[in-house]
Amino acid sequence: MSIALYPGSFDPLTVGHLDIIERAARLYDTVVVAVLHNPSKQGAFPVEKRLEFIERACAHIPGVRVEQFYGLLVDYARQVGASVIIRGLRAVSDFEYEFQMAQMNGQLCPGVETLFMMTKPEHAYISSSGVREIATFGGDVSAFLPPCILKDVQAALAAKRRESDGR
Repeated sequence: MSIALYPGSFDPLTVGHLDIIERAARLYDTVVVAVLHNPSKQGAFPVEKRLEFIERACAHIPGVRVEQFYGLLVDYARQVGASVIIRGLRAVSDFEYEFQMAQMNGQLCPGVETLFMMTKPEHAYISSSGVREIATFGGDVSAFLPPCILKDVQAALAAKRRESDGR
C-alpha cells in the first residue's frame, strides 16, 4: 500500500490545497493530510477546527486521512509509513524554500522522497493568508474556499474582526 503525506498549516484549507489532495489521491492508496500542531504559533483557526474543515472538504475523496502531528515531519512520515511527502508549488518563489526543506528531509530520512506538485494555474495566486485577509475585511472569498466550509470560515473571521474592533 502506498502512503503519501501532505503536511501543512491549512489555515484555512483552500481550493488549491483541495486540488493537490484530489490529485495525490489518484496517485497513492492513502493520502495523510497532516496539520502541524505548533503550540508556539497561534493560527487563525485552532488545529481542531482546521482538521474538521479538511475532513468535511475531503469526505468525497477515498483514501484520505486527516491527522495532526507534532515535531519533525520526517519522524511523522516514518510513523505513518509514508514513502513520499507531497508539497504544492504555486510559483517559482515557493521552490527555493521547498527545495531546501526537501534536501534537509532527504538527509534526515533517505527513504522518504519529496514530490513537488504544481498547482493548477487558476489556483496559483491563492494562499490561506490572502484568504484570511480578504475575509477579515468582509471580501468575497467564495472562489478560494471549498463551498462546504465557506460559511464557517467567513463567520469565524468576521467574528474575529468584530472582536478586534471592540464591537
